Amino acid sequence: MIPAVRRVPRLVCTADSVQTGERAIPEETPVAIVHNGSTYAVMMATPADLEDFGVGFSLTEGVIADPSEIEGLETLEFDDGIEVRLWLDGTRSAQAADRRRRLAGPTGCGLCGVESLEIAVRAARQVPVGRTFTAAEIAAAIASLRPAQALNVETRAVHAAGYWEPGAGLVAIREDVGRHNALDKLAGHIARSTRPASDGIVLLTSRVSIEMVQKTAMLGSPVLVAVSAPTALAVRTAEAAGITLVAVARDDGFEIFTHPHRVTKTDRTTHVA
Repeated sequence: MIPAVRRVPRLVCTADSVQTGERAIPEETPVAIVHNGSTYAVMMATPADLEDFGVGFSLTEGVIADPSEIEGLETLEFDDGIEVRLWLDGTRSAQAADRRRRLAGPTGCGLCGVESLEIAVRAARQVPVGRTFTAAEIAAAIASLRPAQALNVETRAVHAAGYWEPGAGLVAIREDVGRHNALDKLAGHIARSTRPASDGIVLLTSRVSIEMVQKTAMLGSPVLVAVSAPTALAVRTAEAAGITLVAVARDDGFEIFTHPHRVTKTDRTTHVA
C-alpha cells in the first residue's frame, strides 16, 4: 500500500545559514470510489483508512443509508492511484447510478461534480435529540483531539475528525489532507462499528462549512465542535438540522452558534447563556 507519510529532502534557509535535512510530509493520491464497477467520484486523499473512507463517503453522500447495504468491499492499488470498490445491493446500486459523478475532486473539496445548486445546498438530515454536555466536557473533548493526531504530529499538514463520548473519551479519530475526507473516514468507522453517534460529539480541526454540517447530520451526531469558525451557511444549516454547533473551540473557551440548550455550565439544568 502507498505509505501515508514520506520523508523528502529539503533545505532550511535562514538569514545566516542553509542546512540540509529531511521532512516528513503526508502523501496525497487519487482515490476512486467505485460502486458496482462504476466510478462515482475521485478524490485526492491520504492513503490510509480507505475502507472507512469508502463506506463513510457513500454514507454521507446518501448513496447508502447503512453499511449493511454493502455486499462487498475491497481496496486495489494501481500505478496512478487507488480504487475503493463497493458492491451494493440492487436498490442502492440503481440509486448510485442515477447520481454518479466522474469528476476528480481537489484536496479539501466537498462539492466537486454536483449537478445542481439544489444538491449543493440540500437540507441536512434532522439529528436526534441526544443529550446535554457540560462546558467542561466540551473542553475535554477538544483537548483530547490534538495529542491523538499521530499523522499531524509527524507532518503538521493534515486535518482530523474525531468522535468523543462522556465516560469513553475519544472513541475514534481519522486524519487526512482533506478535511471532508477525514470526516468521511470517521463516519465510515463509526458506521462500521455499529456504534450510534447520538450520544457524543463530532470534533473537527478545521473550519466548518456546509458540507461538514451535512456529513455530521448524516452520521447522526447532534453536537459538532470545531477549532475554527463556521461559515454563515453552515450556521443556517446546523440551525435547520437541529445540530448544536460549537466553534472557535480553544483552550480558553468556545462559541456556541446554534441550539445552545445542549450545553450546560456545570450541571444538566443550568444552560450556557
